[in-house]
Amino acid sequence: MVFRFQTILLNLVFYSLFFIVSTAVIPTLTLVGMVLFPFGSWRKTLARVRTLIKVYGRVVLALGWPFIRVYAERKGGPVPRPCIYICNHRSSSDGFLAAMLPGEGVQVVNVWPFKLPVLGFFARLAGYLSIREMTASEFMQRSEKLLAQGVSIVAFPEGTRSGSQEMGPFHSTLFRLALKTGAPIVPVCLSGNEKTPPKGSGVLHPARIRVRTLTAVTQEDYAGMTPFKLKILVRDRIVAELKIMESIQ
Repeated sequence: MVFRFQTILLNLVFYSLFFIVSTAVIPTLTLVGMVLFPFGSWRKTLARVRTLIKVYGRVVLALGWPFIRVYAERKGGPVPRPCIYICNHRSSSDGFLAAMLPGEGVQVVNVWPFKLPVLGFFARLAGYLSIREMTASEFMQRSEKLLAQGVSIVAFPEGTRSGSQEMGPFHSTLFRLALKTGAPIVPVCLSGNEKTPPKGSGVLHPARIRVRTLTAVTQEDYAGMTPFKLKILVRDRIVAELKIMESIQ
C-alpha cells in the first residue's frame, strides 16, 4: 500500500513538474542559445546546443527526487574522449540517463524522438543520428566526422528496449564503426530503471538508478577482432557487471 501511494505521488509530482519545467526551461535554454549564437563558429554553436540538451536532461532526472535517485558511477580509468558509449537499453528513460555521461555526445536514436514537439527539433539540430533514416554508409560518414571533431557517440545496440533485466542481442554497426575509426568503446551499465517507466507504459515507479561506465576497450584491445567478436566481448562485460551491480542492490 505504501509503495502504491509513493508511485501515485511520484507520477503526480513528476509529470506536473515536467510540464512546468519544460514550459519554462526549454524557452530559457533556447534564448540562451540564441544569445550565444553570434559568438563563435557553427561548431561551437553545436557544442552549446548539446550542452543545453544535457542540462535539460539532468533537470528532468532530478524531478523525481526523492522517489527516483540517479547515480553516476565510474569503474576503471578515466573515460577517453571522444569515444563510443555502448549502453544496455531497458527503458524510454535511457535517453535522459545519457545526460549523466561525461563529455560532448550525440545519441543514436530511432525515428520517434524526432517526432517529439520541440525536443525533436533540438535533437536534429544537435546532430543526433536517426539510424533508420539513413543508409549504412551515411551513418558511418556522419559518425566518423563527429568522432574526428571530438564528439562521442552514445548508442543502444540492442535497438529496442528490453523492458527487463534481460539483455537482447547487439547489432554490429557500432562495432564496425569502432574498427574503422579506432575509437575506444566505453561500456555503460544502466541499472534500476526497467520500471521507470516499464516498456509500453508511462507510469514511473520509485527507483534507485545507476549509470556506471566501465574500463574502455581500446584499439589495442580489439585489434584483429571481427565486429561479431568485438560486440560479444563488450556485451559480455556489460552483462557481467550488471549481475554484480544488481546482486548487491
